Amino acid sequence: MKKILLLLLFVATGAFAQADKVKFTAKIENRNSDSLVVRSRNFTKTLKADKKGAFADAFAVPEAGLYQLFDGAEYATLYLKNGYDLSMTMDAKKFDESIAFKGKGAKENNLLAQKTIGDENLVADLSTASTDEAAVDKFLIARNAKYEAALADKDIDAEFRTMVSHQLKAEGEQLKGMAEQSMKANKMKGQQSPTFAYENYKGGTTKLEDFKGKYVYIDVWATWCGPCRQEIPYLQEVEKKYEGKNIEFVSLSIDTKKDYEKWRKMVGDKSLGGVQIIADNDWKSAFTTAYGVNSIPRFILIDPQGKVVEADAKRPSDPALQAQLDKLLK
Repeated sequence: MKKILLLLLFVATGAFAQADKVKFTAKIENRNSDSLVVRSRNFTKTLKADKKGAFADAFAVPEAGLYQLFDGAEYATLYLKNGYDLSMTMDAKKFDESIAFKGKGAKENNLLAQKTIGDENLVADLSTASTDEAAVDKFLIARNAKYEAALADKDIDAEFRTMVSHQLKAEGEQLKGMAEQSMKANKMKGQQSPTFAYENYKGGTTKLEDFKGKYVYIDVWATWCGPCRQEIPYLQEVEKKYEGKNIEFVSLSIDTKKDYEKWRKMVGDKSLGGVQIIADNDWKSAFTTAYGVNSIPRFILIDPQGKVVEADAKRPSDPALQAQLDKLLK
């Protein structure tokens, strides 16, 4: 969820600020570096620790809005506005849980800090609530109500209130889409999997039926997808661990036709293992449509009889995947 918030960070800004500065101080226990970087799409400010390890500076921000704070290892989100006098304390070993603010601008930033903590397990909480559409709506309404109540404080900055309200709406739409995907995936468990017949990087056509009698772990990805590429080293580790076991690893690219050669080059240059295939109609291919794939990377696990074990399986980077495979392949 933190990644979602960081993406929204660079599109959520307020009106042009007044001509003074933000006063910012920070006291950090167990700090990760002697520098703090405050940045947005069009602004960067580096703060250096003094001899006692404290940070203090005054700087003008180009506009009131959300800024990213980076301590060398972790990220936090700040709301900054010229005229604020903001003091932050934190223990870097308990990064999100320990952030606290005092001074002018504290209410806005403490609310952001509390929201970050609440959102850490948001996807898991939503998955638990995803029993039906009514349950999802109830969950999202309750989440919004909690933050809207905090935003109703008369001392909260009006620009901040508008910004976070818009952010909550955008997140709600994204979360509802994720819940719908999860509900559809849950309904597919134990059902016969939709099939495919797609071009193999090594030549010819590969069908799902070619793997009958084996488990099949499918990685739906694309060359342009950063999170997909981040999973590749973990997938290679999993492929190596289960080499010779009763499982096939299939990487299904949904690159468009214009990126066909880009796909072939990346598979070759990166020496990608497993079975490398490419869908016939990118996102609109029959197999991905049947599974309701609307975001990637997406992983699918199918049993030796061709039935769905997990329509939205754990990622290679998640230790839970290997725990599951160990049980299935023992």
